[in-house]
Amino acid sequence: MKRFSFYLLFVVVCACKQNNPEQAAAEAAEVYSLLGLEYYAPTQPNAKLDSNLAVAQKNFEADASEENYIWLGRRLAYKVKYNQAIDVFTQGIERYPHSYKLYRHRGHRYLSQRKFDAAIEDFTKAAALMPATPLELEPDGIPNRINKPLSTTQFNVWYHLGLAHYLKGELDKAEQAYLKCMDVSDNDDLITATVDWLYMTYRRQGKTEAAQKLLEKISSDMTIVENDSYFKRLNLYKGNLPVDSVLNVSSTTSDADLALATQGYGVGNWFLYNGDTAKAIEVFERVVGGNHFSAFGFIAAEADLARLR
Repeated sequence: MKRFSFYLLFVVVCACKQNNPEQAAAEAAEVYSLLGLEYYAPTQPNAKLDSNLAVAQKNFEADASEENYIWLGRRLAYKVKYNQAIDVFTQGIERYPHSYKLYRHRGHRYLSQRKFDAAIEDFTKAAALMPATPLELEPDGIPNRINKPLSTTQFNVWYHLGLAHYLKGELDKAEQAYLKCMDVSDNDDLITATVDWLYMTYRRQGKTEAAQKLLEKISSDMTIVENDSYFKRLNLYKGNLPVDSVLNVSSTTSDADLALATQGYGVGNWFLYNGDTAKAIEVFERVVGGNHFSAFGFIAAEADLARLR
């Protein structure tokens, strides 16, 4: 998904257990992949992330409010401390059992950990608890280039619920969640993100006409702040971009690992839709050979490889 969701997040360092036995012995893996690998939080300092986490911890110690539970968990997650983040969100839910926002954020981190059933349970609970209106702008943990949040809590709940069902192969349920997400997609970035995953859901279901109709929502005059990689995928599907221009990410691209995961997954899907399963597998393997293991494209490529292999 976009950055968040996508959001995901400055983190580009992972270690597999067999390659780092000392680290494996010292701490539990943050992610057990669908392909049998284990991923760990980076160990090197990051001044900005460390400072933000320290502020969140201090605020929480002063006032264990719902909002401070959320920010402490989010700041831990940006450090790839998913186990600790989920513990914080869980403690917050015990104290604020009607907090749809805490369920939304815990569900996101269950997605990061490939715990799709737990994520679905949390997003379903959040959907039942949250108000349909008014749409609530969600603050960004990592601001975009215009320093303006673009997504809402309602969008994030439906978007991530659709993704969790998609990753499980529950395409009918993914479709229903994304249709609800479309209803609350109120700017070009959100429309692009929702159209992208709903398009892939339709194609996986064989609903080619519905998928092609959906692409009519994407036009060249859209203003894209965050979801450039999704916009490129959609233009590939529309026939406006060649495959190589989407797959081959320049090393100078900002967050090239995230772009590879996101754009590469779309290219793999394009080959799959066009009947070249061998090429799709090759591209998916290139995606999971990258470093951005929290990216939704990376997780989706894992899920597809686990099925296709």
